[in-house]
Amino acid sequence: MAMQKPSIPKGTRDFSPSEMMRRNYIFDSIRQVFRTFGFAPLETPAMENLSTLLGKYGDEGDKLLFKILNSGDYGSALSDEELRQASKICEKGLRYDLTVPFARYVVQHRAEIALPFKRYQIQPVWRADRPQKGRYREFYQCDVDVVGSRSLLNEVELIEIVERVFRKLGISVTLRMNNRKILYGIAETIGHADKMMEITIAIDKLEKIGLENVKAELREREIDDAAIEKLQPILELSGTNSEKLSRLREIIGASETGLKGIGEMETIFGYVERLGIELPIELDLSLARGLNYYTGAIFEVKANDFAIGSICGGGRYDDLTGIFGMPDTSGVGISFGADRIYDVMVGLKLFPEEVDCATSVLFVNLGAEEEAAALGLLRTLRDAGIAAEIYPENARMKKQMEYADRRAIPYVAIVGSDELAAREVTVKEMRSGEQSRVPFGRLAEFIAGK
Repeated sequence: MAMQKPSIPKGTRDFSPSEMMRRNYIFDSIRQVFRTFGFAPLETPAMENLSTLLGKYGDEGDKLLFKILNSGDYGSALSDEELRQASKICEKGLRYDLTVPFARYVVQHRAEIALPFKRYQIQPVWRADRPQKGRYREFYQCDVDVVGSRSLLNEVELIEIVERVFRKLGISVTLRMNNRKILYGIAETIGHADKMMEITIAIDKLEKIGLENVKAELREREIDDAAIEKLQPILELSGTNSEKLSRLREIIGASETGLKGIGEMETIFGYVERLGIELPIELDLSLARGLNYYTGAIFEVKANDFAIGSICGGGRYDDLTGIFGMPDTSGVGISFGADRIYDVMVGLKLFPEEVDCATSVLFVNLGAEEEAAALGLLRTLRDAGIAAEIYPENARMKKQMEYADRRAIPYVAIVGSDELAAREVTVKEMRSGEQSRVPFGRLAEFIAGK
């Protein structure tokens, strides 16, 4: 049999120990902030019933679902042809996002949970997309949602969470916000409430293609010149958020839905001001976000110093649980893009140096008696919460030092015959090459104080 070359499916990745330590640094930072706001962790299975997933993401999404074959014991009794036929029969699929499983969970367990229900979820999702740079078939999402409350305090909390997460990670960001009701109000005001999607898709390109091209695209989408005329002052709005909102009030004030949206944003920005939130927030009327289930405020976060798509986004949805028979349950949530955040942090060198070290101290192995003393010292270091290990063989000193170097271990502890006699350890700082003699009893304190 020919030797098989090991590989993994296209669009998936292995994460090396050093990548995992950096990823965990991101997840732990995000998790800590979520916990501070009283959100509890939730996990749902990798696979859901296909009936739960189908029809929730539009036709495009349905095509991108990974379906799972009903295999197992009874698969072995099938002929090749029967197996091929069976592959058309699937009852399960890998989850496509964390939001639909969350909605399914809330409805299935509504008797046990207290509303409003605040949960966070950090798990992989799968999409049968064409893999390309920055787009994978398996990737992680970090979602935080509160469901069962219409209060705008929830939106304000999410803004605070964004502020704290990115401050913790050291990334300078801008939060762009809009409101789905304002978008509807704009479409209604210019006489094309039925074409809200088309208008929004065109407006969304304002930054990329400029005003004249947006107008041309609107004409192509059968929006008349009179309507485009009415739209122009909205597209050219500038100034502070409150200036934009009061100007909008004048322009779309006849739309009841539009006014509601303006009111919501005024309330949110009012809280933000009172709380002294320092995060730059910009009301951006061209922000649309895949509009399928959003009904109120929408969020998108951009890194200020690194060119990459949005690194976090979300919004208010009024009837996500309705699809599972629990109507009128409003929720709001955001999702942090771990992979993009990772790229930003690598690009801007934002990871702390110590994040790459799995081990702080390596004891070299110099023979039976020395090894026995080192093992005792190892226990005291580990009791003090210091990650430490011993080289398992009594190998050449050079080989052991090279191993410490390759692993980027910051300290090497040497207990040789001299040290044994003096009950001291020679600690070598690998970066600077500095050496210190430390009494056995003070080793943990010495390392911890570094």
